[in-house]
Amino acid sequence: MSQYLFDPPAVTTVPVEGQAAVFPVRRILCVGRNYAAHRREMGGDDRDPPFFFAKPADAIVPPGENVAYPPRTSNLHHEIELVVALKAGGADVPVDRALDLVFGYAVGVDMTRRDLQNAAKDKGQPWEAAKGFDASAPISAIKPWTGPAPQGRIRLSVNGETRQDATVADMIWATAEIISEASKLWTLAPGDLIYTGTPEGVGPLVRGDRVEGEVEGVGKLAFKVV
Repeated sequence: MSQYLFDPPAVTTVPVEGQAAVFPVRRILCVGRNYAAHRREMGGDDRDPPFFFAKPADAIVPPGENVAYPPRTSNLHHEIELVVALKAGGADVPVDRALDLVFGYAVGVDMTRRDLQNAAKDKGQPWEAAKGFDASAPISAIKPWTGPAPQGRIRLSVNGETRQDATVADMIWATAEIISEASKLWTLAPGDLIYTGTPEGVGPLVRGDRVEGEVEGVGKLAFKVV
């Protein structure tokens, strides 16, 4: 049996509502510009196929923990999102079977170093430094779920002031479509999380800000930027 040179990293986990068992995170996929108003806000206005980017599993910030303001940015943005947690996987999953893969849903915030993202876009460079940095994926506990995907209100406030307020039903690509499209690019597996995109109203955060987010019927998330 091979011996490790050093102790491997601990498995990243997310608590599950009402259960002692925790959800082990395999990887995080994220969908860009999946709400029409946000797409216009960011300079587009069409229904292209969904595009994806990734965050490392250890970007997760569990519920109840603060979020550290990251280095090398002066324009950190919040993006509230519905998060899909998968209990099963596969490749080329048909849309009408996609929701069978779902274990549950959570509330997440895609933290973004917007200045680095804009600079990368201008140069045609990857987004990893803008999206996949440490503590860039705060998340609530996962709510186990069966049946149709959530469609209700999604909102975020900063220091009590509403910044983002829409409905999940406003997504350009529905949850089942997102899962199906992702499965055409990767073989999905249990433990995968998919951040499904954010509505309009994204904006900057500074140290000391109190962020509160909610997806109707799924849960709430709150943290402080430190």
